[in-house]
Amino acid sequence: MQEICRDLTEEGQLIEDLVAGLNDDQWHRVTPFYGWTIKDEIAHIAFFDRMAKLSATDQKIFNEIFMAFAKDLTNFFRNTMAEGRAKSIPDLLAWWKTERRAMLSALEPLDPKTRLPWQLPMSARSLATARLMETWAHGQDIFDALQLKREPARRLRHIAHLGVATFGWSFSCHGRQVPSEAVRVELLGPSGEVWSWGPETARARIEGKAQDFCLVVTQRRHYKDTHLKVTGEVSQAWMELAQAFAGPPAAGPPGGTFSRM
Repeated sequence: MQEICRDLTEEGQLIEDLVAGLNDDQWHRVTPFYGWTIKDEIAHIAFFDRMAKLSATDQKIFNEIFMAFAKDLTNFFRNTMAEGRAKSIPDLLAWWKTERRAMLSALEPLDPKTRLPWQLPMSARSLATARLMETWAHGQDIFDALQLKREPARRLRHIAHLGVATFGWSFSCHGRQVPSEAVRVELLGPSGEVWSWGPETARARIEGKAQDFCLVVTQRRHYKDTHLKVTGEVSQAWMELAQAFAGPPAAGPPGGTFSRM
């Protein structure tokens, strides 16, 4: 757990440092993600960092909150941001910092295989990875809103792995049959290393930079707005539906929304 918690710490600190110096107008700037503001993004991250903490420390309260929110799926995302929206910007930032540190303190001592409640139960390692993915993805929204370029880091490997692991989920959550054909994924990490999954002989293939793949599976980019090489019908169908996060089926931006990075 030390490695994934260290990487989650670093990603959270990167985003905190980015937003800490923003003025009030910038905090209320609209991001490309469903019209959320930067303040909304941080409120959402903070809420789910708290939920991850409760998953590891107080499952009774976790379940009570989760069930209450699950009864109103139409307003689910708005409800997750309500507490943060009501706070001043300094109070929101302090709240997020407190919840993030408490989450990390709760997760790091656990056995990586410890099962924790979430939408579907998952291991402690998987929950930490999911929090890294969410922090990175919503952080990307903030970078986009501020028209800033972010440098890829090696911790992207966790997100890429989660993206591959949610191949089946990407189809099933959209009501589609999960293909039986295997897909080979070969990604170039930020230091030039190659990360790969799936059989080398597979005809269906996805090749390119890890950052591009992570942007697609977190629905921050359409695959046609990246430099990914997507070969085969199954690979193309996957990239159209890819969803590395839990929750109801969602859709990323259509092709042509962003210029290639």
